[in-house]
Amino acid sequence: MTQTALKIQHLELTLGGQILFQDLNLKLGRGEKITLSGPSGCGKSTLMRCILGFVPPDGGSIEVFGENLTPVSAWGLRPRIAYVPQEPELGSGKVHTLVDKVFAYRSNRHMQGRRERIPELLERLLLPTSILDKYTTDLSGGEKQRIALMLALVLERELILLDEVTSALDKNAKEAVMQLLGAMESVSMLGIAHDREWLDFADQVVDMGAAPGIKEGGA
Repeated sequence: MTQTALKIQHLELTLGGQILFQDLNLKLGRGEKITLSGPSGCGKSTLMRCILGFVPPDGGSIEVFGENLTPVSAWGLRPRIAYVPQEPELGSGKVHTLVDKVFAYRSNRHMQGRRERIPELLERLLLPTSILDKYTTDLSGGEKQRIALMLALVLERELILLDEVTSALDKNAKEAVMQLLGAMESVSMLGIAHDREWLDFADQVVDMGAAPGIKEGGA
């Protein structure tokens, strides 16, 4: 089994006449945590969409768990990846209905037993179990972020992409998230953040605002 969760080689991408990536190289090892930093517009979120197979690069390659990412292979790789955006779109209805919907997906149906972890994860994220009966439209920004994160964790994805997932949290909630994620030694994480807590948390920080070229993390 490969020890590399993510390997990006010589990635190139131009959008709207702007060069976002030029010979970008990055490697994320199994269980490693890397934080992407840099100014807005430097391509951090776009890179995550490339890893998910939603934005095809102009050149270079992306390997996920040793498999080359293509429009065909992306379908098989996505069930091994979780993506938590800064502003999660949770739809309408109650939170427990959202949970039911997530576990109703064909790729998740065999994971029903993992639902037993939800109360524990909610507690560790400083959320009451009663939040399951709240409407998603009544949740605060910070509650939405933590519900989306809880769903990613309960599905036990091997690679988690985190895009500013603590931006709406207070100090205590942010510390709770960092402690929970830090305890997950076998999960590979690629995060976007600017907070000192995330920079200290990461095994390596990659500056996406640096000059184009090699931006390599991990072994």
